[in-house]
Amino acid sequence: MSLNKLCKRCFDIVFSIVVIIFCAPVMIFVAILIRLIMGKGVFFRQMRPGLHGKPFQMIKFRTMRNATDDQGNMLPDNDRLTYLGLILRKTSLDELPEFFNVLSGDMSIVGPRPLLMSYLSRYSPEQMRRHEVKPGITGWAQVHGRNSISWEKKFERDVWYVENQSLCLDFHIIVLTIIKTFRRDGIHHEGCATMAEFQGSGTC
Repeated sequence: MSLNKLCKRCFDIVFSIVVIIFCAPVMIFVAILIRLIMGKGVFFRQMRPGLHGKPFQMIKFRTMRNATDDQGNMLPDNDRLTYLGLILRKTSLDELPEFFNVLSGDMSIVGPRPLLMSYLSRYSPEQMRRHEVKPGITGWAQVHGRNSISWEKKFERDVWYVENQSLCLDFHIIVLTIIKTFRRDGIHHEGCATMAEFQGSGTC
């Protein structure tokens, strides 16, 4: 392991422990609210691609109801997203459990966001380079547009981070993340509760 990777890993561990301890009362309170308002299932767990595309189970606070139509099909995101879920997303509180993913070594504080496993076959070779580093809770794309920009712009920013990563850049991204979290910039894609599914190059 290179010195830069070792320092990054040490920072990830220390930072995550501090956040988890400091935010423990908040996480307990959020968990209780979700249980009372949305019922069983406080956490959202899903397999996501990590370093080099290796799958891991990402954990977040649940923001949607498990509502289905008469045929048993899951309703659209807009219909399932609760008011509490909207608040959690706007404040990024739904992301807090991901610090446990960082502690386990599956994620980093800073890196490209872990997306769906199904996207792996849809990336161009250049876009696939976003998996040359561990996925992060925040990243260069998150502080430069987040969900308000196209998939192509996101992936361009992810690859730029891969090529220019450093501890100084990570600190810069963390500071920008804190600022943008309070400003609530770029949380939603236009007209959608969540970002539209990536279908391959050329989609928005």
